[in-house]
Amino acid sequence: MRLTKFGHACVRVEHAGVRVVLDPGGFTEREAVEGADHVLITHQHADHYDADHLRAAGATIHTIEAVAAVIREEAPDLADRLHVVTPGDDLDVGFAVSVVGERHAVIHPDLPRFDNSGYLLRLGDQRVYHPGDALTAPGEPVDLLLAPVSAPWLKVGEAVDFVREVGAPRNLAIHDRVYSDVALQMVQGHMQRLVTEPLGLSFERLPDGADLA
Repeated sequence: MRLTKFGHACVRVEHAGVRVVLDPGGFTEREAVEGADHVLITHQHADHYDADHLRAAGATIHTIEAVAAVIREEAPDLADRLHVVTPGDDLDVGFAVSVVGERHAVIHPDLPRFDNSGYLLRLGDQRVYHPGDALTAPGEPVDLLLAPVSAPWLKVGEAVDFVREVGAPRNLAIHDRVYSDVALQMVQGHMQRLVTEPLGLSFERLPDGADLA
């Protein structure tokens, strides 16, 4: 498995000769989708979905109906590449992927909630989980959690508790473009004190374009 962290919530996974890109949104470099065979989109917000990025690759687009409806309206030229998934589905993109969860985290009670589904990737003996914009646990052990660390809907205590709940041995920060470098260093410190030291779970943040070692 090769996993590359791109801007904000986007990662690219290469396994068994297949390239899968998750959430290449507006804070993500176009290079993230180069050569992609499949793209997985968790929800419709612009930091996770960008039509021009999708046009830059001939990949099949796997996403929930709420996102598919937006694509059909805003980018009808992409509609023939859509594959709609629902929570609980299992799909085969060259390796197995399970669709997890239904709703975006609450930003404010007065705002409408969006649909959101995360993806659990089964890469041989490694399981990698991308939750999108939600703190929905995958319901089974995972080896690597792609952990959101900054968002209008998230505070650091919730980020810490989510990492603790999932309990993955390795945790990689995603959704990290909202905070300043100073704030992200604070998150790193909290994760070190509250996750790594007491529980022995690793937590790291990579620069854009870097591979997970």
